Amino acid sequence: MPSVRSGRNVEHVSLAQDERSQLVRTLLDVGPDAPTLCGQWTAADLAAHLVVRERRLDAAPGIFISALEGYTERVQQSVANRPFTAVVDDVRTGPPMWSPFALLDPLINLGEMFVHHEDVRRAGDKWTRRALPAAVEARLWPQVRLIGRAGHRAAPIAVRVRTPDGRTATFKGGSGTGVTVIGDPSELLLYAFGRDQVAVEYEGSDDDVAAVKALDLSF
Repeated sequence: MPSVRSGRNVEHVSLAQDERSQLVRTLLDVGPDAPTLCGQWTAADLAAHLVVRERRLDAAPGIFISALEGYTERVQQSVANRPFTAVVDDVRTGPPMWSPFALLDPLINLGEMFVHHEDVRRAGDKWTRRALPAAVEARLWPQVRLIGRAGHRAAPIAVRVRTPDGRTATFKGGSGTGVTVIGDPSELLLYAFGRDQVAVEYEGSDDDVAAVKALDLSF
């Protein structure tokens, strides 16, 4: 059995932890009342969401299951009402050992931390892209395909994505040319999560592009 501290796994862990650390610094810089790209959520709400996701197994299912979201929202609000620095410190230390997210951290939390970091960074009109390491872009690509296919099931036309270096994926099949969304994996992941502050380009007819832009992809 390979060691869990093999070179590849250590890299995955360090990438997720590095993005988490950067998110924490940004949260502390902007403060609890800063806006985000997550609707009406403030930075305090977003930090509370991450804490509930990783530390409140009783409430986390409501993030994904609408019938349970009322309880989750109440728990999240109670977390958000705590001192902001304490909530952010829970984000910084990450999931406790008993949380399944402790084991899954290197596999799923790079994307989670990246998207929510950009939710804070890109709120407002004066945002800029970060130059991400190639290793981060490579690790985000599988999540682009997974999230994109889930979110585009209701698309009325074919939707595909392409990176500048030629990687491609089909979000929704179908006849005709449809629409191709072009961007780096990081930007395509933000697009797949329904964020509108994103650097992508669209190939397709005006009507088809408009139909794709009108999709509700928010997670």
